[in-house]
Amino acid sequence: MQKIICTTLLVETSPQGLPLGAACIASSIKADSRTRDNFSVSLMDFSLEDEDVVRARKSAGEDGIARLLAERLASKKPDFVCFSVYVWNRVILEKTCRELKKSLPDCVCIAGGPEVTANPLSFESFDFMIAGQGERAMVELLDAMKKNGAQISQLSSDASEAGRAFGVQGVYRSEERIDTSEIEIIRACPLPPEMTASPYLDGTLDVAKYGGALWELARGCPFKCSYCYESKGEKKIAYFPMERLEKEIELFAKKQISQVFVLDPTYNASKERAIKMLKIIEKKAPGMFFYFEARAEFIDRELAHAFSRIPCCLQIGLQSANPDVLKNVHRTLDKKKFTKNIGFLNEEGVTFGFDLIYGLPGDNFHGFCESIDFALSLYPNNLELFCLSVLPGTDLHDAAKGYGLEWEQDPPYHVLRTPQFGEKDLAKAEKLARATNLFYTKGRAVAWFNSVLYVLKEKPSVFLKKFEEFLGANPLSAAVSPFAHAHSSPSDERLRRGSIAGASPESKANMSSTGSIRDWCADENSAQIEELQLSFVQKRFHEKHLERFLPAAEDLIRMHSALGRCTFDGSESTFTTHYHPDDVMSEYGTDIEFFTENCGKQKSRVRVFCGKNGADWRVM
Repeated sequence: MQKIICTTLLVETSPQGLPLGAACIASSIKADSRTRDNFSVSLMDFSLEDEDVVRARKSAGEDGIARLLAERLASKKPDFVCFSVYVWNRVILEKTCRELKKSLPDCVCIAGGPEVTANPLSFESFDFMIAGQGERAMVELLDAMKKNGAQISQLSSDASEAGRAFGVQGVYRSEERIDTSEIEIIRACPLPPEMTASPYLDGTLDVAKYGGALWELARGCPFKCSYCYESKGEKKIAYFPMERLEKEIELFAKKQISQVFVLDPTYNASKERAIKMLKIIEKKAPGMFFYFEARAEFIDRELAHAFSRIPCCLQIGLQSANPDVLKNVHRTLDKKKFTKNIGFLNEEGVTFGFDLIYGLPGDNFHGFCESIDFALSLYPNNLELFCLSVLPGTDLHDAAKGYGLEWEQDPPYHVLRTPQFGEKDLAKAEKLARATNLFYTKGRAVAWFNSVLYVLKEKPSVFLKKFEEFLGANPLSAAVSPFAHAHSSPSDERLRRGSIAGASPESKANMSSTGSIRDWCADENSAQIEELQLSFVQKRFHEKHLERFLPAAEDLIRMHSALGRCTFDGSESTFTTHYHPDDVMSEYGTDIEFFTENCGKQKSRVRVFCGKNGADWRVM
């Protein structure tokens, strides 16, 4: 029996850094009658956070990581290794394959994932590349090679036509040297969802190891956003059977995991199915936290209420507040409808965040600032800001030169300049993104941000640009952790999850970040961030001669920051307020001007602690 290892390199060890795609391939080999009795398959994943990987990186960079991975793989003496290749791990995995071949020259190396799907023949290290979803193609390739009985080195260069190695659709050989930029990439024929094995139910993936799960409810997307791999998809959705999904959610509950990231790029594409699934979650996994990606135009009051009945967070791809810019990437925006539907989420108390991309064709720095202003006016709990990546294999990649875009030719393919968005402005946008992430998202500022800006009579983007300038001159900023996602693209976050199944399951949509509500609510330096926020707000109020409103603003920030830390990491704190905390946290507390004029001061020593019903406070 021949040995197969399915592997990938993940960015982090977390529920988001879970090798679902590689596991799907392993499960397909186990499940199919043509392969299960002839091949033994195992899953072997690595993380950039692994101690030995960290040491290897410090000593010899990417080459050190590649040698370590190759050594670990070679020690298992596999006959085949299947690699999940993504934007952020491509270079390392190509080097790993070359190192592996030095010790195991007869080992057959097969690669898949979005990078492979985009341009299979841009790879030279691997023996075979699978474009598209890989479950069926992998099984057919293994079966064909077994029947053929030939070594890779014995195959002539014309043994198969491009994209059909051994007659298997979507499989390319490294020896095929054709220019795929001039032809349509042949993708593998996907398995129907009802025929796809579950790596959770067959034991390939143990969610307890990762503390959470990536969960596929469907594959495909009804939209054609041009910066996304799905821009060349079939513009349809294939749903997994409800029976399978119920069994998986029961398993998650049994394993007592705390969080699940739902991979559907548009969870609410079908309102009826979305609500049905939410009811199943409410019944079978009460208390488990779920992350969804949703389209705002499909949200109504009924759906918002259904979301409010479970612990969850929605990530919504706004991308830009300029409808004309969005047209260039095949998206639409009705700002009135968007605002109305987001209002339903706010009314129901549903946690949600937005994604914005800077560097889109037709956009400029001023337009990006206006998008920030629009987004933050709607009270999102987090705002993720990304530099545009011109990903190979997307419609935008094909049309980019027509828009005058220039971009990196190697991962992560960030845009370098556009006719409207020059290098200096992109650098300014990156700095603004960092400042926004720190002050608003990591700083958990949603509860009081717009209240403070109302007093200052200042737009969010202006305020945050001044905060970015403040950071450069404030030594306290060096004490906080690095700004997360500052250099990420909308692909990077979703691609962290790794798949050899081509553009599915993880990279099916606009690749926008679901983020992690626990990441931005439980930052280890949140207390330092609070002090930065207070210091900057004090500076702005003094500059505008608004000192009389400052005590109320300070109390609002301190109370919400302390309650946020207590809610998400259990930390307790004691501090002094100018007003009674019950008044600060009343419905009038967020109207700082009205509150200051009408509420009497009452200096209080406040303790915030974890009570029976969550975070609570007491005057000492």
